[in-house]
Amino acid sequence: MCLVAACITCFMANIMMMATENIGALYAGRLIIGLANGYFMTFSQLYLQESSTAELRGVFLTGFNFFVSFGTLIGTIIDWATAKRPDKSAYLIPLGLIYVFPLIIICTIWFIPESPRWLILQGRFEEGVKALEWLRPARHDSRAEASAILAAIEKEKETSSGIGWLDMFSNPVDRRRTFLAVFAVLLQAASGSMFIIAYKAYFLQMAKVSDPFAMSNVLSAISIVAFIANSFIVVRYGNRRVLLMTGLLVCGILQLIIAVVYHQAPNAKSTGKVTVGLTAIYMFSYNGMISTYAWLSGGELPNQRLRSHTFGLAASAGFVGAWLTTFTAPYFINPQSMNWGPRYGFIWAPSCAIAATWVFFFLPEVKNRTLEEIDEMFEAKLPARKFSSYKCVGAARHDDEGKGRSSVEKEVAVFQNEKVAVETSVSRD
Repeated sequence: MCLVAACITCFMANIMMMATENIGALYAGRLIIGLANGYFMTFSQLYLQESSTAELRGVFLTGFNFFVSFGTLIGTIIDWATAKRPDKSAYLIPLGLIYVFPLIIICTIWFIPESPRWLILQGRFEEGVKALEWLRPARHDSRAEASAILAAIEKEKETSSGIGWLDMFSNPVDRRRTFLAVFAVLLQAASGSMFIIAYKAYFLQMAKVSDPFAMSNVLSAISIVAFIANSFIVVRYGNRRVLLMTGLLVCGILQLIIAVVYHQAPNAKSTGKVTVGLTAIYMFSYNGMISTYAWLSGGELPNQRLRSHTFGLAASAGFVGAWLTTFTAPYFINPQSMNWGPRYGFIWAPSCAIAATWVFFFLPEVKNRTLEEIDEMFEAKLPARKFSSYKCVGAARHDDEGKGRSSVEKEVAVFQNEKVAVETSVSRD
């Protein structure tokens, strides 16, 4: 329903922007469509987090970021193609095309089940089972998985209070999970990505690139290639902590090199070439190692009871961080202000180093863990470094019999171990 609300809000904002010639109304439309975008970004990722298996969470979030980047590239090209039209069609055509995908979503979303974890949290157990049966392969024991989800929720209720904004901070475990989720999403802003993404055409122009807009589209295409590579290679074999630390350090070093080169020879043609090349590597590194895993960590670390509240707060913090970077960048890079240009990287290089240090000491590794296993590990109050080696109670045995089984089969084994006790509890209730 939140995604439906996002579509309706998007329609309202777009109608307002297309119908007005008043700058105040246009700003109001921009504000409202920003609210719709926040709903799209937050609740689409929440649905993916709650509905996917542990093995596929990373793949689905990579797909989400792929489509965000692909849509941004298409939108940028359309804006460029219509910008020189001499009448209102210069902006009415791009705005009119905004209707297409929200219309598709609002017409098809009724055929997709609600999040099974959310249904079970609301006490609608049988509906949750049916949603899992729709979402999982035919051989999967959906009732056993639903029972395990219910057991985790019931256990959580025993040690927790209500569901509200203050509950995110009411006890040490929830407070830890809230701060981890917020800071994980803020890693994107800490990497200085919005400086490169939002101002890449202007940034490239200052670096004396002959066609900054065309090159910015090339950089956007590189981002898409990074997401594709991520879905086939990094998601399967990668470690979230290692990837985030590596991505942050690589992005920090690249921005430092760009800043040093520009500082030494700001007007040299070779400086422009270095800037373009290293910016391309930056975009690949950021989208391949930071963007996906920052959002992924922000969504999988909160507990089920407070997931929408915590992830909503994390997403809001991420948007504020991106806005702050975008808003302040002109004061640093414009010739009329501080005139730093690409030297702005002198600020973001240490920021990346601090963020990588935080990941090393505080961010836990939860790759291929179910959301219920993550709950168990946080309740055990493990330090971040012990999450990857911890064996959850009832987890499938790591013996020769388990080798070669898919993650879905392993999850079934986990759920079956608890099935009898949980279903007895459900019957008694």
